[in-house]
Amino acid sequence: MNNFILIFVFLVLGIVLQKVKRFPTNSFKLLNNIVVYFCLPALALYYIPKIKFDNQLFFPIGIAWIGFAVSYLFFSILGNKLGWSRKLIGCLIITAGFGNTSFLGFPIIEALYGEEALKTTILVDQPGTFVVLSTLGILVAILYSSGSSSGTHIVKKILFFPPFITFVVACLMNIFNFDFQDTIQFLLQKTGSAMTPLAMLSVGLQLHFDRKSQHWKFLGLGLLYKLVLTPAMFFLLYVVILDQHSQIIQVSIMESAMAPMITASILASSYGLKPKLSSMMIGFGIPISFVTLIFWYFVLRYI
Repeated sequence: MNNFILIFVFLVLGIVLQKVKRFPTNSFKLLNNIVVYFCLPALALYYIPKIKFDNQLFFPIGIAWIGFAVSYLFFSILGNKLGWSRKLIGCLIITAGFGNTSFLGFPIIEALYGEEALKTTILVDQPGTFVVLSTLGILVAILYSSGSSSGTHIVKKILFFPPFITFVVACLMNIFNFDFQDTIQFLLQKTGSAMTPLAMLSVGLQLHFDRKSQHWKFLGLGLLYKLVLTPAMFFLLYVVILDQHSQIIQVSIMESAMAPMITASILASSYGLKPKLSSMMIGFGIPISFVTLIFWYFVLRYI
């Protein structure tokens, strides 16, 4: 419950600060950079060295990889057919392609399925969502923000992107069974914990309730894909086709139904991919997801 309160407090604070004339209008850009260049790398260095991989756990890991791949195909094909701008397509691919599998996912799953289920959520989040965001997410952001880019330019952007560098370092630490001392881990955890309040403050600073906004129909489509079509796709694949019915499957599908990922919105906004729509996906997606998650929870209880 404290996590939910924190989300809405900082979201509302950002909206209120928009009305303060002396508050810098572009301060959200600074917050975005702090989240991307400090908080996200800290989380990678803290969590990834602790992950223990198992061949039986590809189902939760596949949530992010499959979900993002389908998001790319869905919005790129639809967008090209309807003549959307590249920035709009890129925005929807990223914001609808990633779920909030950690900050929202962890407390919701623990409340519904118990502490043991957190082992599954970590697999969905770290080798799944985080890795895809640090690689394919950055790639899409670059391609759709700057148009045509050379392969060398793209590779450089990814290789020198701080979250990707720390991801590689964290993976090497995992392979060689190395982790930091307690003091450093404490600092990393505290730095990473600042991600959500800063990100929600940034979202609030950019969130505008404009009834005449051209983004409403795209917001509806993006949330329809993220909150309804994505979990429906995994239900069809995992439960109906592959005939899987374990708690791991239930938790994985619930994670696929989470609201759009805050950090993904920050990434899209940082690359100029429709920042207002990116913020709306978070600002409206989180409260709406509480309703759709209840629906999916009762559906999954009877599989």
